[in-house]
Parts: sequence; C-alpha cells; structure tokens
Amino acid sequence: MIRQVLSRLIRRTGAAPIVPEKSVAGRTLLLLVTIMAFLSAVTLGGVMLVQKSAIAWSADVGRELTIQIRPVEGEVMDSNLRTAVSLAQSTPGVAGARALTLEESQALLEPWLGAGLDLSAIAIPRLVVVQLADPLEADVEQLQRNLQAVRGASLDTHAAWRQQLNTMAGTVVLSGLLVLSLIGVATVLAIVFATRGAMASNREIVDVLHFIGASNRFIAGEFQGRFLSIGMQGGLLGAVLAMLFFALIGAAAGNVLPSEATAQVGVLFGRFLLGWDGMVGIALVVPVIAVLTAVTSRVTVRRYLTEAS
Repeated sequence: MIRQVLSRLIRRTGAAPIVPEKSVAGRTLLLLVTIMAFLSAVTLGGVMLVQKSAIAWSADVGRELTIQIRPVEGEVMDSNLRTAVSLAQSTPGVAGARALTLEESQALLEPWLGAGLDLSAIAIPRLVVVQLADPLEADVEQLQRNLQAVRGASLDTHAAWRQQLNTMAGTVVLSGLLVLSLIGVATVLAIVFATRGAMASNREIVDVLHFIGASNRFIAGEFQGRFLSIGMQGGLLGAVLAMLFFALIGAAAGNVLPSEATAQVGVLFGRFLLGWDGMVGIALVVPVIAVLTAVTSRVTVRRYLTEAS
C-alpha cells in the first residue's frame, strides 16, 4: 500500500498540489461556497439599501414641518392661514411655507373617507407645509411660540415619524446582520465537514507525508491553499451573481410589480441602486469568504492531525 501511494506522489510534478483539485467534494464545496457568498452579498446589499433609504427618509422628514389649523368658531380660516404662513416665513432657518388648498386638504382625507365625497360642507382642518433650509439652524421653538397667537394652530415636527422610521430601519439592519452571522456559521460548518472528508479521502497521502518527515504545518498549508482557492472562486461567483441579481430586480421591479407595490418597495429599497459603496461592500465579501474558508480548513486540518497522531 505504501508503495502505491509513493508511486502516486512520484508521478506528481513539482507544481502539482497534494490535495486533488478536481474531486466531487471540491466541486460540492465550491457550489456551497458560491451559494453562501451569494446569500451574504444579497443580504449585505439589502441592508445597505435599507440604511441608505432610511437616511434619505430621515433627511426629507427632518426638512419639513407641518402647521395644522383647526376650525374655530369666530375665526376666519383664510386669515389664520395667511398669518401662519407669514409667521413661518419670518422664522430663521425656514426656506419657505405654503398653505395647502382646500382641494389638496380634501385629497388627503380620501384614503380614509373614500373618493367622491363632498366635503365642502364640513369644516376640515387646514395645513401649512413649512420647508426648512437647515434643520439645525431653524428656530422651531420661536415658531411654536409665535403660533400661539393663532387660535387653533399647532405645530407638528414629525419627530414621531422620524423615530419610527429609524426604529424600523435599525430593526432591518440588525436582522440583516443576524442573517449574515448565521450564514457565516453555516459556511464554517460546511467547510469543517468538507475538510474532514478531504482528509479522510487523502489519509494515505497524509500518512506517507508523515513517514517522509513532513510536518503538520506543511500538510495544513497544502489544504489551506486548496481551500483558499475554492473560497476565492466561490466568493467571486457569488458576488457577481449578487450584482446581477440587484441589476435584474431593479430593472424588472417597475415592469412586473403593480404601480402601488412598486411605490412601496421603492420606499423601502429605493431604486435598487447599490452605488459605489454597495458594490465595494459586495466585493469585500470575496476576500472575507476566501479567508474564512482558508482559516477554517487550516484549523480543522491541524485538529484532525493532532487527534490522529
């Protein structure tokens, strides 16, 4: 048996690896690493899209205030609207203010009351939309104090909406990071089993290497190099497939989904445009997967050799 193994080693060229490159276990592991890299890249890309959308939401909501003027007996609504607009425009940090028309105010109620209703006989509250030039420099407290002179007026800073948006985005990001962690654990376990299987199938070669004086470090390095190559190939394939996935789903979202669903998906994920930062994040999955594969295989081989000795 030893002679047969030695003959196999002698037939190898100097550049030939000790671990067979084309084997069923190697191909299976390559497919598994590709799938794990794809899932990791898609999860990371989704998290980055949600985070970018949340930042954009918060910035948009933070640049707008709303003044609500309720109908009060003895008060003229149009006069109160003009006063509120004037007070808002004179506030430091305010870029502009505009009172919504009666038709616009009625349109805001249609999702709750239904379309086609005649609301002209009902005294509904009116709104003034205030655009801020710089949310940090705007004197919101001064505007709130000045609005006390207008009966029925109240100021909404949308702080509650911003808090809800930030909480939702934080939950999605945390969930995505948890999924990434689970994918990483699954990848490590798969590499451990694949490495042990490769060690078992090449046990004779390992024994001969020990017989001729090869150290455990050398043997582990050979396996590490092979699994590093598998990790690089699988990570690269997974990253490329993830980028194609985002490109295809971004192009098909507007054509396949209804307009309402497209709007809802767009609010959460934007236009599925990763940008340079998203592409860099997905590209970083490749070295991470490769290093994880190589380190895990080396540690597994060292433990296997220690147990077998």
